[in-house]
Amino acid sequence: VQLQASGGGLVQAGGSLRLSCADSRRTSSNNAVGWFRQAPGKEREFVASISWNGGSPIYADNVQGRFTISRDRAKNTVYLQMNRLKPEDTATYYCAVARSSASTRGLANYAYWGRGTLVTVSS
Repeated sequence: VQLQASGGGLVQAGGSLRLSCADSRRTSSNNAVGWFRQAPGKEREFVASISWNGGSPIYADNVQGRFTISRDRAKNTVYLQMNRLKPEDTATYYCAVARSSASTRGLANYAYWGRGTLVTVSS
C-alpha cells in the first residue's frame, strides 16, 4: 500500500478544504480507510473513517456535521471535505488503511499510513 495525502493548505476560519488520499498501488479496495490528525504537541486523533464499499462513515464528535468522508473506488481515492473550518482544526492530516473492511476509530486498527498534509486555519 502506498498512500499519498494531498490538498492541505492555509485557509481562513469558516472556509473549506478538500483532502485527497490516493492509493497508488490499489491494494486498499477491500479495507476501510480513515483520516486522522495531529496538532503540534498533541497526540494523533481520529477524524473520520469509511468502510470498504464507501458506506458507514463515522466521525469524531468535534467534526461531525462539518466534515464529510467519501471514497471513489474507481480512482482508489478517499476524500475528506472539510467545511466551516476552525482554528482548532489546524493539524497535519493523515490517511490510513485499516486492517478491517468496516470503518473504525481505533488508531491501532490501522496498518498503513501515508505522509501527512498540513492544514492551517487562521482566525
